[in-house]
Amino acid sequence: MRPYRILPLLLLAGLAPPAHAEIYKCTDAAGRVTYTNDRSLARGCVRLQSDQPVSSVPAPVRRPAAAATRETPQSADFPRVSPNEQRGRDDARRQVLQEEMRTEEQKLAEAEKALAEQESIRLGDERNYQKVLDRVQPFKDRVELHKRNVEALRREISGLR
Repeated sequence: MRPYRILPLLLLAGLAPPAHAEIYKCTDAAGRVTYTNDRSLARGCVRLQSDQPVSSVPAPVRRPAAAATRETPQSADFPRVSPNEQRGRDDARRQVLQEEMRTEEQKLAEAEKALAEQESIRLGDERNYQKVLDRVQPFKDRVELHKRNVEALRREISGLR
C-alpha cells in the first residue's frame, strides 16, 4: 500500500516543468554592464544563451586611496576650541542632563505611584485575573520606560569629563 502513496508524488514531480528565464545583458552609456530578466527593461540589450552561467553579485567598487584620505577631516581643517570654552560647554551639558534627570526621576515616581494605585484596586468586571493584568500593563510599561530613561541619563552623566 505504501508504494501507491509515493507513485502519484513521483509522477507529479516528473511532470513539473523546469524553471526558465530569459536573461539579457545591458550596457549603458557609461559602459556599466547590468543583467536583467525583465523584458520591458531589456530594450537595446542582448539576450544571453541559456547555457551560460550568470552571476548576480556586483563587483565591489574600488575607490582610489587619495579620495579616501580626503574624506576624513584633517586636524588643520577641524575647528579648535579652547580648553576653557570646552569646559564651559561640558558644564552646560552636565546641567542640562542633571535637569533632565530630575524631571525623569519625578516622572518615574509618579508612574510608580500610579502603578501602585492601579494594582491595589480591583474593578467589578475583573473576575478573571488576566483582565487585571491587561489593565495594569500600560502602567508597568510606563514605569519601565522611565527607569530606562533614568539609567541612560546616569550613563550619559558618568561619561562626561
